[in-house]
Amino acid sequence: MEQKQNISKDTPIVKSLVHSTTKSTDALEQPVPLDRLPWAGLLVLAMTCFIGILTETLPAGLLPQISFGLGISEASAGQLVTWYALGSLLAAIPLTALTRNWPRRSLLLVCIVAFLLFNTITAVSASYLITVIARFGAGVAAGVLWGMVAGYARRLVSDRLKGRAMAIAMSGTPIALALGVPLGTFLGNFVGWRWVFGMMSILSFLLIFWIYWKLPNVKGQTTSQRYSLSTIFCLPGVRPILSVVFIWVLAHNILYTYIAPYLSFTSLAQRTDVVLFVFGGTSIIGIWITGALIDRWLRKLVLISIAIFTLAAFILGIGSHSAILIMVGVVLWGVTFGGAATLLQTALAEATGEQADVAQSMLVTSWNLAISGGAALGGLLLLSVGSLALPWVLMLLALVAFVISWTASRYSFVPNSSVHDT
Repeated sequence: MEQKQNISKDTPIVKSLVHSTTKSTDALEQPVPLDRLPWAGLLVLAMTCFIGILTETLPAGLLPQISFGLGISEASAGQLVTWYALGSLLAAIPLTALTRNWPRRSLLLVCIVAFLLFNTITAVSASYLITVIARFGAGVAAGVLWGMVAGYARRLVSDRLKGRAMAIAMSGTPIALALGVPLGTFLGNFVGWRWVFGMMSILSFLLIFWIYWKLPNVKGQTTSQRYSLSTIFCLPGVRPILSVVFIWVLAHNILYTYIAPYLSFTSLAQRTDVVLFVFGGTSIIGIWITGALIDRWLRKLVLISIAIFTLAAFILGIGSHSAILIMVGVVLWGVTFGGAATLLQTALAEATGEQADVAQSMLVTSWNLAISGGAALGGLLLLSVGSLALPWVLMLLALVAFVISWTASRYSFVPNSSVHDT
């Protein structure tokens, strides 16, 4: 944490930015929300998400190289992902609340500079301890990033385009999972894992200039707009949405984490890479569909997505003997879960209004808890009842999420009133 303070005070790129987080933020030029999509700015946010997800997941595809390079076991190398997630989990709510009055571009730049620094440390470190600290620091930056991107995208456009703007901004996430991780693994085998993290630093460096060039600045919250965390949590509609976030993501990660053991008993036992690629590709399709329809049909999309997600789990449960059924299930799974983040973030933003950034940090925390919980619960199920039972647990949890979404109709999952039925 001391390192982060030194960066924010001494680094030329952000030295002047920190001063803009004081009361002078009222003097910021606030861009008028556009009635068209500002593609250049939204793609900046998408690239930021791409870097955040890729930074998190790269070690998973480079375990043998990292373990050899640092002289540790593959299990210890795998914990580098855990430390990143832990940093996000612990930092999301308190740091988002602490920096909610910062100008959004200034805060985004601090996050990118942190990625640049910590990925560079990871690339050159010969010490496992230093690497762990760098991974934790990168996770802290990601926790702040995920709490602000959705709100930033929504503030750039008029009400009728908020959902689509957020879908574009968040598109970097499924693209990183579908294409970035396999590409990173390939490059790691070709040029070495340290160069891969070095490339991430270069991308971060270039992104800093792109942010200055194309991304408008917007104000943070004023003091009069601030609510306490407990008040935000108790706003109508927030708790049902966070419950659906946790249950849906928990269900997803129970199987996604242990997809290889599940496939080991099927005819696709040696094609885990193909299955994950199909999942990632259909996730991109899912986020495109979500972006096109979300501003009018938020509630319907949530219900349809969870219903088809439930159907996908059922197909995977009964179809383990058939490669065709498995692929059908994976396609439906990818399409429905690909838009989940955008659907849930939009629902929470609509429910919380000006408090959306802090509310999004609660979503980030719930999401990360669900990822950890899915891995833990999936592991217990794997040992106790076997991998073929995982889709059935997925289906039961999805049904619970569907019931919550169906019954929470007054304040949760409410479409944008400015475009609904127009």
